[in-house]
Amino acid sequence: MADKLPFGEDAAINKQPLFCGVNYQFWKVRMNIFMHSTDKGIWEAIENGTFIPQVKKDDVFLDKPSSEWTEADSKKAKFDWIAKNIITSALSCDEFFKVSQCNSAKEKWDILEVTHEGTNDVKRARKHALMQKWKTISDVQKRFSHIVNHLMGLGKSFDKEELNIKILKCLDRSWQPKVTSISESKDLKSMTVASLFGKLREQSLK
Repeated sequence: MADKLPFGEDAAINKQPLFCGVNYQFWKVRMNIFMHSTDKGIWEAIENGTFIPQVKKDDVFLDKPSSEWTEADSKKAKFDWIAKNIITSALSCDEFFKVSQCNSAKEKWDILEVTHEGTNDVKRARKHALMQKWKTISDVQKRFSHIVNHLMGLGKSFDKEELNIKILKCLDRSWQPKVTSISESKDLKSMTVASLFGKLREQSLK
């Protein structure tokens, strides 16, 4: 039997993923992708908050009266409503009531993020805890993608060299000769993670 997927049975590429209070990280990544694929402006409303057209008068920026909005102003301002519609339509009743009083899409998104991920201090603690799981080459191979995706969801970004170094540092002393050889080859900046795993697997068979 196939594993049960952490989203509704009616999930589709043209419909926002549903969130019922579990697997927030998975939902968050899929929502990011969904909004970007629909229109980049929707995600910008999440990141930057409600767009309010302004006009400069006497070196002071003032909110434009809606009667003076250009077509571009109206389109950009509407992205907040579209984002709010996407978010609220994706939530179960319990999750919806947590954000129902928020005025902007950014507020709704931030409330969900703090509720299910915690504050920045909690995020840092989770990052540290996740990094502690990188113990052996076997653990890395099994958990690598899962842990990296979680860390990226918490705001962490990686380049090739950083990921490769983290993998090498997780290996015990028995791997030291191979780690030294790979490190001295100066290929860590260009080597893909898959290639590194391949080299380590070759070493484990010797």
